[in-house]
Amino acid sequence: MKILLIEDDSKAAAHLCAGLAPEGHEVQVAPDGRAGLLEAVGGGFDVLIIDRMLPGLDGLSMLRTLRGADCHTPALFLTALGGLDDRLEGLRAGGDDYLVKPFVMAELAARVAALARRNATPPKTTRLQIADLELDRPTRRVRRSGRKIELKPREYEVLEYLMLRRGQVVTRTMLLEDVWGFHFVPQTSIVEAHISRLRGKIDQNFSPALIHTYRGAGYKIDVA
Repeated sequence: MKILLIEDDSKAAAHLCAGLAPEGHEVQVAPDGRAGLLEAVGGGFDVLIIDRMLPGLDGLSMLRTLRGADCHTPALFLTALGGLDDRLEGLRAGGDDYLVKPFVMAELAARVAALARRNATPPKTTRLQIADLELDRPTRRVRRSGRKIELKPREYEVLEYLMLRRGQVVTRTMLLEDVWGFHFVPQTSIVEAHISRLRGKIDQNFSPALIHTYRGAGYKIDVA
């Protein structure tokens, strides 16, 4: 597996490289946020490991820029900033996982492997459709009634998750764990906010409404 490590502390970077090498990983190091951004945009990496406190361009800004550039390489924040708000910021910026320093190398290796497996799973279906709503997975394009729907990366991921489970009630916890990668259930309205924005783009000015709320249970996408 090829990993891009964005870490400005040379001793910490060397420790991480030494710890991940026995797992068969090839680790390339970028010493600051701007260098990491350039390397990551070039592609070819299975996982990104990002420190938040980086010179030049901080880790959050770097990952937001990557996600805005349609780079979806799984990213794990590895940082000393371990408060709840810090973790939420990292995940909202597009992080797939968050590990706080100090850490156990075995746990880091396991999390990296899990991210790579998630990303390596090939889609069984490349095109999803419900009524006149169409989602093309290879290009991440969404249309309804032939009109292009512009979605942000996380909005797309929520919609794809719902469409893959057409007719099933998807709980808030399922979305937090499987889309955002939370390993706990935070007190946040992030799911509700994304569902609301999706409704505004997918259902507003279209008929029939496809995204349905089941109070106390979750959400379902289907023709009523």
